[in-house]
Amino acid sequence: MPYEEKRAWIMGVVSAVAYAVYVAVVLGRSAGSSLTEVPYAGLMLATIGAAIATTILVSIVAGIFSPRTRDRVDERDREIGYLGDRIGQSFIVVGGLAAMLLALAKADYFWIANVIYLGFFLSATVGSAAKVFAYHKAFQTW
Repeated sequence: MPYEEKRAWIMGVVSAVAYAVYVAVVLGRSAGSSLTEVPYAGLMLATIGAAIATTILVSIVAGIFSPRTRDRVDERDREIGYLGDRIGQSFIVVGGLAAMLLALAKADYFWIANVIYLGFFLSATVGSAAKVFAYHKAFQTW
């Protein structure tokens, strides 16, 4: 498995686990009350920071144990990386636009922050899934 594919797997899995933990804790804290009353900011920052740190650390460990493929990036790897990044970045744009619309509608900060976090989550997981799919299925450059 190429190192770049390992990195895609790592980012996708870590992002999914971090977001699932965040959602589970926020829903658990709400327990019958309104979601906008749940303290979420610290938990959100902690899960984002933990996901970034874990992705970096696990990628370093994967690189240590993949010395033959770590430094080999060919044209196909670059094209797959660009494809996954473009797909993932589209969700950041969608999340930003949704947050802007919520701000214009004077929605609660909870919803604005969470729609941005959802955009980050979808960007990481869908972009990573696109890369993994491209590695395993026929990849067509346009």
